Amino acid sequence: MSDRQNLVANAAPFAGAGADLEAGTLDGSRQSAPQQGIFQQSSHPTALFFHLFFRTAAILTYLFCWIFTDNFVLQFVIIVLLLAFDFWTVKNISGRLLVGLRWWNEIKEDGSNQWIFESRENRIVNATDSRIFWFSLYAAPVVWGILAFVALILFKFTWLPLPLVAMSMSMANVIGYTKCEKDAKQKVTSYIAGQSSVQGFVGGFISNRIGNLFGGR
Repeated sequence: MSDRQNLVANAAPFAGAGADLEAGTLDGSRQSAPQQGIFQQSSHPTALFFHLFFRTAAILTYLFCWIFTDNFVLQFVIIVLLLAFDFWTVKNISGRLLVGLRWWNEIKEDGSNQWIFESRENRIVNATDSRIFWFSLYAAPVVWGILAFVALILFKFTWLPLPLVAMSMSMANVIGYTKCEKDAKQKVTSYIAGQSSVQGFVGGFISNRIGNLFGGR
């Protein structure tokens, strides 16, 4: 009898350890998985990267390029090139891939401008891509506007053209994509209205035929 009691007493610590291990496992399983970054959540991480890279690089170069060189011409050229890359990337690549939209402007023979908008069929947009695209699209001209105001109040008129050029290029994409988004929504609304009209016409026609059939009897 004493041997059996000693066996039970010796087994008790191991049983407690097993219970603690099981509880720790359960607690660990309840912990939420680490959140993914924006590039892991994106459907087009490469396009999203370059959508953010060129505009961020242009702003950082404008703010801190004086640390590396005092050559104004070199600084001006680098920033303008980054702005051009950003404008082209947003207009032709990231907008089409991230939100399914594209716009361009054509000049007619009479000299007038024509806005042309294009939206992807069966447009399904990744929420992360859409949120970052529109936020950065509207944030860029705001940031450049602030930098232009700072250059103005500090009487740095030599640097003032750069934020003004950047703000105008950013606003071109803002206006283009805002109009393109409205045009895409109008197309969807018109399509739904057209489908409703067709369904109403077909339903009314069938109802009239059925009514005439039974009324004739």
